[in-house]
Amino acid sequence: MSSLVPTPSRVFPRVAAWLENPWPLAEHNPVRIEESIKDGKYVVRAELPGFDPEKNIAVTAHEGVLTISAEREETKTENNRSEFYYGSFQRSVSLPAGADASKISAKYVDGILEISMPHQEHPKDKQVKIQVTKG
Repeated sequence: MSSLVPTPSRVFPRVAAWLENPWPLAEHNPVRIEESIKDGKYVVRAELPGFDPEKNIAVTAHEGVLTISAEREETKTENNRSEFYYGSFQRSVSLPAGADASKISAKYVDGILEISMPHQEHPKDKQVKIQVTKG
């Protein structure tokens, strides 16, 4: 009989899933990003609408990893009622071989953060001829 007793996850399956993962549509990442290599550049674009890039967004590149961090804290007050929004996140991606993080740049336009750096394709492996000497 105990199998017929409704549990919260059976009665409210979507709520239970949301409690386990508050960002279900983002697959555990609240910010969507895209990466591309085009025209000699490695580019990462991240959706960050509503953030102040000068105060709330940080971009770092260290030991082959690019990290985007952002924090939001906002309070709105209207008609004796206030609402606040806050939260922070961090998202990291491994830089591809050939990306030159020493020349990284970033711009923020209409809620999209675009980070770019030069990217060189590595030359193909070269076969090395071994010289043999008799001694």
